[in-house]
Amino acid sequence: MIADTDLIEQSFQIAWSVLERTGELGEPNWSANFLLDDIIERFRCGERRRLVLSNCAIDAYRHQPVKLVS
Repeated sequence: MIADTDLIEQSFQIAWSVLERTGELGEPNWSANFLLDDIIERFRCGERRRLVLSNCAIDAYRHQPVKLVS
């Protein structure tokens, strides 16, 4: 059985690599926190499927409001 931290880490790596390959990643620290927060929240709600966790995080990242730089 896969450990919880391994599941979260693998889901994060999948989401990160997809967004990196498509050129959609923004500022690295902010992006990492956003993805991790989304994955952990869904995990806490009971989701344990790695691809669902990563795909939902990607979708949430893609649909976040655009941040304007001042």
